[in-house]
Amino acid sequence: MTDYNDAGAAGAIHTRPSKTNPYEDIRSRGFPILTRTDFSDVTFLLEVEHPAMARAAKPGQFVIIILDEHGERVPLTIADFDRDRGTVTLVVQAVGKSTRQMQATLHEGGTLYGIVGPMGVPSHVSGAKKVICVGGGLGVAPIYPQARAFKEAGAYVIGVVGFRNKDLVFWDDKFRAVCDEFIICTDDGSVGIKGLVTLGITQALQAHVDVDEVVVIGPPIMMKGCVETTRPYKVKTMVSLNPIMVDGTGMCGGCRVKVDDRIRFACVDGPDFDGHKVDFDDLMLRLKRYKAQERDALERYDENCRRTQLPHEAGGAH
Repeated sequence: MTDYNDAGAAGAIHTRPSKTNPYEDIRSRGFPILTRTDFSDVTFLLEVEHPAMARAAKPGQFVIIILDEHGERVPLTIADFDRDRGTVTLVVQAVGKSTRQMQATLHEGGTLYGIVGPMGVPSHVSGAKKVICVGGGLGVAPIYPQARAFKEAGAYVIGVVGFRNKDLVFWDDKFRAVCDEFIICTDDGSVGIKGLVTLGITQALQAHVDVDEVVVIGPPIMMKGCVETTRPYKVKTMVSLNPIMVDGTGMCGGCRVKVDDRIRFACVDGPDFDGHKVDFDDLMLRLKRYKAQERDALERYDENCRRTQLPHEAGGAH
């Protein structure tokens, strides 16, 4: 069995391993967390020091992180990277046991036990002259490097992002710096236009009949809605899929998806695919496969957290 921090993946080793134990250094030091920013009560950003990965990373790729020696492998799309600083930025949403534990234990000045990548096929920055980059919820973060890449390639970039309300908005300043037009959509209309990102897409497509491509990242149900919105316009629409994943190298087969009636593996064939050819119903069904186990794991974690917070009973442990 290959160790999860094996050097076979680009940038997997943070420091030079010792001759006696090739994993001694990484287990003792980990990967430094330079900054942490909390966007909401469930969403937070980690800037991790990893010069080799920062040099290798490209828009659209992802990493797999592990919290501790016995932790679950968690795939996360790279939200940003800074080659000069030697950092990789990740945005995490604390919705399950592992991500809740990360939220509680990973802080600025601390370390991340393991991170491997970059994985996946980099997004193809086409020769599109006008493109719409769409992000919803947690998908707002990874759509940013794609918008920046298109802008650097000379494209006219229209950014469309969606949040539940204005209190959850983040990185709007970063998007405005790389977008020629920027549209914020909120469910309650507290900022930007009231409605889903599909409304923003429609508004952009009606104003610009010469859009060459639409790129979408977000929850499956949101990406499906975006794909159906662009279909009548016959505009190329790329999506980034997020199926269940274990090893990230194509061996486990857990991330298989149906694209154009063919089985593909998101970790090595993707994560980007032609949205008009993706079977989103199959994807969403597969994502529900381990819901019961995920719920049980979270309940056990919450119960353990509550127990550790209980005051010691008289005569109990000191």
